[in-house]
Amino acid sequence: MSSKIKIIHLIKSLGRGGAEKLIPETALVHDQSRFEFHCLYFYHQEENIVDELERAGIQVHLIPSGNLGLFFQVQRVREFVKQHDFDIIHAHLPWAGILARFVGRKLAIPIVYTEHNTWDRYNKVSYWGNRLTFKQQDVAIAVSNEVALSMQLNSIWDPYKRGGRLKVRVVQNGVNTEIFRKMGDEGKGKSESSVKSNLGIPDDTHVIGKVAVFRSQKRLWLWVEIAIRILKKEPHVHFLLVGDGEWRIRIEKQIVDSGFEKNFHFVGVQKEVLPYLNSMDIYLSSSEFEGLPIAMLEAMACEVPVVATRAGGIGEVIQDGIQGFLTGIDEWEELEGYCLRLLRDAELQQKMAKAAREQVVNHFSMKRMVAELEAIYDQVLQKKSE
Repeated sequence: MSSKIKIIHLIKSLGRGGAEKLIPETALVHDQSRFEFHCLYFYHQEENIVDELERAGIQVHLIPSGNLGLFFQVQRVREFVKQHDFDIIHAHLPWAGILARFVGRKLAIPIVYTEHNTWDRYNKVSYWGNRLTFKQQDVAIAVSNEVALSMQLNSIWDPYKRGGRLKVRVVQNGVNTEIFRKMGDEGKGKSESSVKSNLGIPDDTHVIGKVAVFRSQKRLWLWVEIAIRILKKEPHVHFLLVGDGEWRIRIEKQIVDSGFEKNFHFVGVQKEVLPYLNSMDIYLSSSEFEGLPIAMLEAMACEVPVVATRAGGIGEVIQDGIQGFLTGIDEWEELEGYCLRLLRDAELQQKMAKAAREQVVNHFSMKRMVAELEAIYDQVLQKKSE
């Protein structure tokens, strides 16, 4: 019989979003001599990270279901949890969080929930389901201080009452800085140069990029508009987008209509983003809202300075003028000027590049994040045994 602490991650789907990717990335750093990880998901997509979870030592399980169908899976999931004798349920994002709380009503099992976005960005069903059940868990983890504030502003019936069950913790996202780093000359020959060569980008050309799911929150039409404005002043710059999603067709048309199609590169969803990050000189983000974007932290760990709107937790990572430049969410047009400044000042670009990695290493490492998560796991188990 295993003496390990058994943790089941609950999440609706295993696409390539930041919340999903954190599950295998944290598992690789966790002390797996103490912890055994499983993941249960419900909506299967062709582009998923199941293989990454399994390589990280996580046992993956699927119970097929859509959003509303999750409410009919409560008993099945409860039996699954009992059958495997899990010690902790760790749910991610509202639908899985709601399900976990219903499952836990008849089980003496600690429930940990990670909130990856501010509440006002969820649709009405997700928002109210999350809000009305929120008190029925042991620890709510916010990935940024802004996400924690949204919990406090939107929660009902004072879920933070002293002596109550629910505790709130801020555990900011982290990156494995041993993996995500600027490659040396040998690594560059196999990654950065090959990426540029494959895309037809000259080696000495500046690249501005972003890794994202093409959702409306990313405002990629503004990202492309900024790129077009930059190209009218610096026509040799190239722009790289890693990812895919519902906005792709519309922004591709925007690019074709601009006449700068040869300067834009779509590489789709990539399992290995490190070579693409190493080919970037600037990480540009025009988002309307964020939690704390993993891809941005990964870029910073690879010594890529950031030019971004001050969305969500971005302002908790970037010190304006140190690791990059920030604008207000509605002042997105200022992003153009900051990009041009970095493109034209190699010394400043290098200075910010070094500062970007230093910030992640010192404050946003995966080791720090995992240590905080393990402390939370130990605390909820200790409380259960009291």
